[in-house]
Amino acid sequence: MRYRGNEREIKGKKFLKRKVTRLAGQLPTMAPHIMKEGAHKCLTQPCQSTQKELVALAQAKLLFTREMLELCLDYNCQAFASVINPNSTTPTDRDFLRKDYAYLFERFFYYLEDIDENGIVVFDELEKTKSHLLLSQMSNYFIKTRKGQERSSRIIPEPFFVHSDLTCGIQAVDIIAYLVSWCWKETGQTSLRPDLDSLATLAFKLRYMRETDPVWSFTYIDDLMPSR
Repeated sequence: MRYRGNEREIKGKKFLKRKVTRLAGQLPTMAPHIMKEGAHKCLTQPCQSTQKELVALAQAKLLFTREMLELCLDYNCQAFASVINPNSTTPTDRDFLRKDYAYLFERFFYYLEDIDENGIVVFDELEKTKSHLLLSQMSNYFIKTRKGQERSSRIIPEPFFVHSDLTCGIQAVDIIAYLVSWCWKETGQTSLRPDLDSLATLAFKLRYMRETDPVWSFTYIDDLMPSR
């Protein structure tokens, strides 16, 4: 059986949708070899899959996600996120970098400063027009603003664009972003996906806090509109 490239890609919305967690809970956790056999049959012969094999695939997806997050923790990976209020108005000025990107670069800069290293920015490839727009906005930020100039001393201002289905790091980031987007809780709020809370707890452990100043690498942005 042949797969198209995007069918091989690991994405949060495929691995962690509600149907997956619901299916996974229909049977006790399977032994690894039984889970592997069932998941393989489900992927290679989808039209002949039994209910048990569907459950095996769902459990395999959750196990993969958990082990991926645990590997990130074992190797001291750090995650950075801008969590945006979904009701925030998107700025119409296309010349300037959006606030969520600026906050990400700020926190990435603090991290690089703390470890005395330089860093690169890697994006999942966008449609060409959007990629060129983002490049132009980043150029304006790093060249024409004081903060951008300061942060270009650590962050290489020319980003890389990669195909996510060929780049495992981007796929890991996609899963982390999916968990953060569904399970982030402001004061007094509850998670929108309690079925993912145990995985999200691992993702939140990847946050970085600046030692000299209590600034976390995850930030919540209530409004994307600039102050002026």
